[in-house]
Amino acid sequence: MKRFIPIILFFIFIQTSYAKEYAYHDPSAIIVSSGKQHQLDIAALDEIINDLSYHAKNYPPKFDSENDKQRATNDVKKLSAILQILLNSPKPEPALLKRSGLVNSIGHNLDISGAAKLADKDFSKLLALEPNNAEGHYLYGIFLAGAKQATKALPHLKKAVALGYTDAYFSLGMVYLTQGNIKQALTNLKTYKDHRPDDKNTDKIITAIEEGKFKINAN
Repeated sequence: MKRFIPIILFFIFIQTSYAKEYAYHDPSAIIVSSGKQHQLDIAALDEIINDLSYHAKNYPPKFDSENDKQRATNDVKKLSAILQILLNSPKPEPALLKRSGLVNSIGHNLDISGAAKLADKDFSKLLALEPNNAEGHYLYGIFLAGAKQATKALPHLKKAVALGYTDAYFSLGMVYLTQGNIKQALTNLKTYKDHRPDDKNTDKIITAIEEGKFKINAN
């Protein structure tokens, strides 16, 4: 899938210096074995996912070095392989589908072949099982938006908002902006600000839009 990168000129809301390096993880450690029993360590899994999300939940990924990016790419590949095995069941666990979808959407941002198809499959299965999973709709929506599928992304982001997932207002605003719908973009970004008044980055984006100092680049 191709990506759509909204670029706001005049104000740069993607940080150019990063607060932390990507940590060293052992994806195999998420499986804890005791004799013949094997269990998934959700806390260990989430620790890795949170670190990956900080660096590559959105495109383009942000890493201090190419080495960090390569380690993250390898971790995503290993995590995805483990999770796909665990999800190979007639009744996959929704919480695991959500995590796998996020891992594979991050893989898409890291240009891992096949990651987009896996993310799409995971999120689709999740929402088939739990149609009112607010975070699932949000994560699927931002994945679709980043994969240049804004039309498909909008219903999921709207559903996330309707279910009370307020962070989706920001993503809705940015998707509308890529479509040239300035009115809806500002409405949603300002609503997001009502819920996140300390987000100064959004203030800059709103000001840039209102002053006409922005440009959308689909490359």
